[in-house]
Amino acid sequence: MYILNKKNRIANFGIVLGAAVVMRFWLIRFLDMGGPIWLRIMLIIMILVIGTAFVLKGMAEIVEETTGVLSKRTKLAGGMLQSIGTAFPDMALGVVAAVVSLRLVKTDYLGAVNFAIIAAATTFGSNIYNIGYAIWALFRQNMANSLKKQIKIIPFLNAGMVTPIKDQKVKPHIKELNVSIRVLTVLTLLTAVVAGSMVIFGKIQSPPVGMSGDLYQLIKPAGIVIFLLCILVMWIFRKNHRPEESQEIIREEKYFEKQSMGIIFLYLFFAGVTILLAAEAMVNAISVLCVITGLPTVVAGVMAGLIGCLGEIITIHNFTINPEGRLGDAVVGVAMDNVVTMMGASIVAMMGGIFLGGTALILIFVFILMLNTMLIEQISKLKDAYIVIQ
Repeated sequence: MYILNKKNRIANFGIVLGAAVVMRFWLIRFLDMGGPIWLRIMLIIMILVIGTAFVLKGMAEIVEETTGVLSKRTKLAGGMLQSIGTAFPDMALGVVAAVVSLRLVKTDYLGAVNFAIIAAATTFGSNIYNIGYAIWALFRQNMANSLKKQIKIIPFLNAGMVTPIKDQKVKPHIKELNVSIRVLTVLTLLTAVVAGSMVIFGKIQSPPVGMSGDLYQLIKPAGIVIFLLCILVMWIFRKNHRPEESQEIIREEKYFEKQSMGIIFLYLFFAGVTILLAAEAMVNAISVLCVITGLPTVVAGVMAGLIGCLGEIITIHNFTINPEGRLGDAVVGVAMDNVVTMMGASIVAMMGGIFLGGTALILIFVFILMLNTMLIEQISKLKDAYIVIQ
């Protein structure tokens, strides 16, 4: 079900933008006014629900529908264009947390480090969720291929049906699947570089008072190197590998195919503004929740990461149950999304606002490396199924 009404898209887009403005400039103020804890928690839940289920989901639809059109017109990889849009919430949440961290450095160093941990857990931790859901989606796709019949993408829920690849009218191209495996391999190497640089060069000798355990920072020089590597990866994998005939059917909705490039980019610009406003409201809500409940800040970051990667999860979900030749874009997109997210983390590092505790550092990066390997396996199985039906 779409958040944006296709019959009156501009008006409904304005409603979603308005919801983000209300969250950022009105609802968030009530969190700082005190009051009963239960009331503040209810307000936090309201902000998170509106932000995720309405604002971010609505903007994910814009990204999903525009990337196919842009790919067709610019000859750039749809997965790369998709990743730039869907990774923006992760980047926005991480950068906002880093900005708040830098504001607190002189007045509240412990608070500054806590927000920097949120920034790191958001940008790195979000990779766990979208890769994890991609594994699940391709697992169900491969199961449908094996059973040679439609199955539910989520058992016992009416969340959509997965069609065997042999019955799909427009199939993913094998070159796209090869690219996704190569991007995931590069992502694994980048992840190892980030983790290694934090351990070797970024250990903080004097953690702030009130913080126990080891503390690591992604230092600015390492951030610059990782940023440049991410740009290089995106440049190398920028080309579209889907044949022209596979791009004729993008979605049943042809709204953006009828629009000029200027109109499309205007939609994307305001989608970015909307996401940024919602992100700042949600980061502040999560930080207040930690103060109220005593949750560790890394947990807050992981929660923020889940919010930030919702767009990519929705996209790969929709492209799995309504493939229309876009499943290849989806798997390239989820790999490229994490490269873009890594680039966002490097930007936060260059700002000087990214830290992780020792345990969090180990767990997050171990999970990312493990899930990358599992996703490569599922893509390989999908590739085998594609080869069999040729």
